[in-house]
Amino acid sequence: MTVRRVVPNIRSEAVRESREFYGLLGFEEVMNHGWIMTLASPSSPAAQISVMGEDRTAPVTPDLSVEVDDVDAAYAVVLESGAEIVHPLQDEEWGVRRFFVRDPSGRVVNVLGHR
Repeated sequence: MTVRRVVPNIRSEAVRESREFYGLLGFEEVMNHGWIMTLASPSSPAAQISVMGEDRTAPVTPDLSVEVDDVDAAYAVVLESGAEIVHPLQDEEWGVRRFFVRDPSGRVVNVLGHR
């Protein structure tokens, strides 16, 4: 399994203001689903930040997203470890397959792969 990117998720009710603020640092909007917006650096596209209200299909808002090349393998490894699954593995309508797991410090990690 290979990690493709890691993105911090900032929970915010001030999405427009956040886009403007991070724009001051050179970030540009690359995705916006209404409830989650991702900003990226044009010169280094893997440098990203997501700003979101509440997650559309999960019971909690994740703190961090980790994109992997094989989300099913990641799920099997995490499940085998006994870590707490916060949101089950599922396909989402916006083209990702994902699950949420709680890390040892209590942070919720969104582990995903693009279909």
